[in-house]
Amino acid sequence: MSEIQIPVAGVQMDVVLGDVDANVARFLKALEDPRVAKARLVVFPECATTGYCFDSKEEAMAVAQPVPGPVTEKLLKVAQERDQHLAFGTLERDGDDLYNSCVLLGPTGIVGVYRKIHMPFLGVDRFATPGKEQLAVFDVGPMRVGMHICYDGSFPEVPRTLALLGADLVILPTNWPPGADTFAEYLPNARALENHIYYMSVNRIGEERGFRFIGHSKFCLPTGRSPSSGSLTEEDIVSGTVQPHIVRNKRLVRVPGKHLIDRMADRRPAFYGELCKEHHLERDESDRP
Repeated sequence: MSEIQIPVAGVQMDVVLGDVDANVARFLKALEDPRVAKARLVVFPECATTGYCFDSKEEAMAVAQPVPGPVTEKLLKVAQERDQHLAFGTLERDGDDLYNSCVLLGPTGIVGVYRKIHMPFLGVDRFATPGKEQLAVFDVGPMRVGMHICYDGSFPEVPRTLALLGADLVILPTNWPPGADTFAEYLPNARALENHIYYMSVNRIGEERGFRFIGHSKFCLPTGRSPSSGSLTEEDIVSGTVQPHIVRNKRLVRVPGKHLIDRMADRRPAFYGELCKEHHLERDESDRP
């Protein structure tokens, strides 16, 4: 394909627990930043419309919304007016189910919804329903985007699957607290490098009910380098350019005729059977109520 360059941006922001209107107002303010205004795709953190540290499903359901719903309709109008795509974390209500979701919308409507499939024992994920849909890749103009959320990034099978499905950019809206420092530092780079994709982690800052969030959002190149990283404590913007033609060529020639690799074509799935089996290892449950 031609050498198209697509600007993207991630908004590292604070979030007000339970105040959807205040959080959407912060979205709109962030969109005025010149680095964000020029982006074709703008990504916000996990649960960016609602906050994360809810103490019960009932408390979380009180601010969760269906998709489509009032928040998606409001942001859809913004996307249409600005001719941009927006991806944001939100709590989604679907009947009696509560999902930790990422919504991708653009000028033509809702492009896709991803529901988090790996659930840590933390915050609202203690009460949320794991997603049931298969992983998918969505078109944002000429770019293909894969979505996963926070703890999903700890499972390399997810971005690898998205890469195999054709993702040029994989986004990770997240709420990383202390203890995830090394994940924020190394995981995005590794996922980009091992899959030869662009990768963007968008974390939040601020505090909720005793949890402090550590920022350090990143935009990573398929080389594994990160030319744009966010502050550890302040609201910030990470940005970069996606060139799909670079990542769609997985055949990397280091020395012609002597050194080349292709991390997709060189896979040996016949040896990976254990990855697709259920394993029930013993674990200490003493810290769970």
